[in-house]
Amino acid sequence: MESIMRIQTAIVLVAAILGSLPAYAADPAPIAFAVPKDTDMPKGEAGEMILLGRRLMSETKRLLPDHVGAEMTCASCHLLAGKVPFGSPFLGTSPAFPQYAPRAGREITLAERINGCFLRSMNGKPLPVESKEMKAMLAYMDWLSKDLPPTKGKLAIQGKGIGKINTDLVPDPVNGRKVYDRDCAICHGADGEGKIDARGETVFPPLWGDKSFNIGAGMARTYTAAAFVYRNMPLAHGMNGLLGQGGALTEQEAVDVAAYFSHQPRPDFPAKVKDWPKDPKPKDARY
Repeated sequence: MESIMRIQTAIVLVAAILGSLPAYAADPAPIAFAVPKDTDMPKGEAGEMILLGRRLMSETKRLLPDHVGAEMTCASCHLLAGKVPFGSPFLGTSPAFPQYAPRAGREITLAERINGCFLRSMNGKPLPVESKEMKAMLAYMDWLSKDLPPTKGKLAIQGKGIGKINTDLVPDPVNGRKVYDRDCAICHGADGEGKIDARGETVFPPLWGDKSFNIGAGMARTYTAAAFVYRNMPLAHGMNGLLGQGGALTEQEAVDVAAYFSHQPRPDFPAKVKDWPKDPKPKDARY
């Protein structure tokens, strides 16, 4: 009888403890990926700024020649000017800033993040934060996220970022060369030189050489590049996504080809000595 009473008392105590704990809601389902149409841009000055921002994403080198050293545009990495799921989209980017950046070791603004791309991926010079061009790019990115829930911070959105890749896969750059010759050279060139049209516009960006991104760029990291390649390359391969992209390579092939092209000669980034001052440096960093 005494043992039964002890069990009953224990049950009551456990119930009381559990009842005092805060209730946690399940993580909300990711928001469906949806960006506004260009035809839905507002009229007037606001719309003109958004449209300029849209053009700057796709015509970066031509419109900002003094700030872009590489034969790259923002759309080289942010497909369709940031509108493609898992193609480094801009949907949800504006509300996520300011945010802590491990590479910088501090909280940064979205304008600082954009200038990081100009310094690294564009191998160029930063834009003045108060310039018309910077304000236009910010306006465009704000507009892409206009239909998201009104909140600050990172949102769970389907297709956000570039997705993940298995970082335990050991790169084989020798096989990566074979994959490159088979699937990549037709667009990016046998020597990674890319393709420029008669107007001087970048059609396919160079993947290495003096006109490519420098070693400080995210795409110079093997696993970052592999995740992007796995879901987005080659283009026009089938009926996947908006550009017929992805679905052609295995994860291992993506890691192999990323290791191959990311380790080819490219411009240095002298300010790399300041990177990751507090946090561990990723294992695939080029320096």
